[in-house]
Amino acid sequence: MTETVGDAVPASQRGSWSSFLKSIASFSGDLSSLTAPPFILSPVSLTEFPAYWCERPDLFCAIADAKEGEERHLAVLQWFLSTLKDQYTSRNEEMGSEKKPLNPVLGELFYAYWPDKNGRGKTTLLVEQVSHHPPITAYVIENKTKGLKLEGHNGQKTTFSSGSIIVKQIGHAILTVGGSDQYLITLPRLRIDGLWYGSPYIELADSSHIIGGGHTSTIEYSGKGYFSGKSHTFKATVAPLPGMGGGNQLLPPAQSSGGGKGWFSSSKNASSSSLASAELVIEGTWHETSTWVKGVTSKGTLTGTKFHDVTPGSGAKKEDAIPVGGEEAGAMGEYETRKLWGVVAKGIKEGDFETASKDKSRIENEQRQKRKDEQAAGTEWPLKHFKHEDSDPVYERLGKFVKLQPPTEDKYTFLGNYPATLAA
Repeated sequence: MTETVGDAVPASQRGSWSSFLKSIASFSGDLSSLTAPPFILSPVSLTEFPAYWCERPDLFCAIADAKEGEERHLAVLQWFLSTLKDQYTSRNEEMGSEKKPLNPVLGELFYAYWPDKNGRGKTTLLVEQVSHHPPITAYVIENKTKGLKLEGHNGQKTTFSSGSIIVKQIGHAILTVGGSDQYLITLPRLRIDGLWYGSPYIELADSSHIIGGGHTSTIEYSGKGYFSGKSHTFKATVAPLPGMGGGNQLLPPAQSSGGGKGWFSSSKNASSSSLASAELVIEGTWHETSTWVKGVTSKGTLTGTKFHDVTPGSGAKKEDAIPVGGEEAGAMGEYETRKLWGVVAKGIKEGDFETASKDKSRIENEQRQKRKDEQAAGTEWPLKHFKHEDSDPVYERLGKFVKLQPPTEDKYTFLGNYPATLAA
């Protein structure tokens, strides 16, 4: 049986899907500016995507409870790996395929939080679209009770190659624990496959790093046929930074669940065994589970035991962020994403693509006019919550350990001006 273009596309949309594929193949610029057929649009703006960093807040908060050094670095790695499913495959599970998110407008905002449960404290999320060309989203996630703060920015440069969309993610994140213990997190490259049949899905490609706590994790990603022959596979190699030598401590596994506090102690003063092996290796599938394949403590080997687990029913429970308005009495302002895209999102969800397309065009045309007016007046859109800086000294300091390229990156520093709904 011969498979044709758009087999997974509704029959009424196959013509537009074929045209879209042709436009992608012949386009030489950044693909983010292309308009996708309505059926492939997501009802969610990219402004909401930073919430994926903390949809398993127990794992995020457990970082603060791990001992500084190797144990905490591994807690950061476990949390990071557990974010990947939510960031890159959750839409396939919920909507049947990857959807193109709505392109945020300059100044678009999203405020949300995860409530205090079991003494972990309230975790807040603040997001602002700080650039439109190129599209860049800045965010801060903070839990003051635990002394955790994640600041970062993310942008995309998209191109077409060999039947796939290649997304180079721009930016990085800095996680600060206790005010001084810092971790640099870089972002993987994305490859969007399945376009021919109209059923896109994401594979992670190349590698990313976590650097901090005297250690570095190099995470290599691949699809089918490299490490394990499965999609969404990875290999993480953890090693002491030059001159550090390891020697911090790790507890033996508690139930090997990969969820909740998992491998890591809930008490900074708990007794533990020291690692006999300087290098650790973890392999698996980032959307399911992973196991240790190299790593020995003084009490025995870690090989074959579970490291992270985000399968349904695992201990690492997923929790959606609770959106709040940033205006007086919790009302949503005109630039808050849920209000801005409300009509478009409703139309997409209900299959009313005509209404969705009409309101989407209205928003985009209004934004084009605002940019023209600013240009004519010689003004720029003022950022509300972030300040742009040309370089990030933390990125430069930690990036040198693995010779990151580029050796320096810009940053968006949070001004600390939370709306009243998040300040409490």
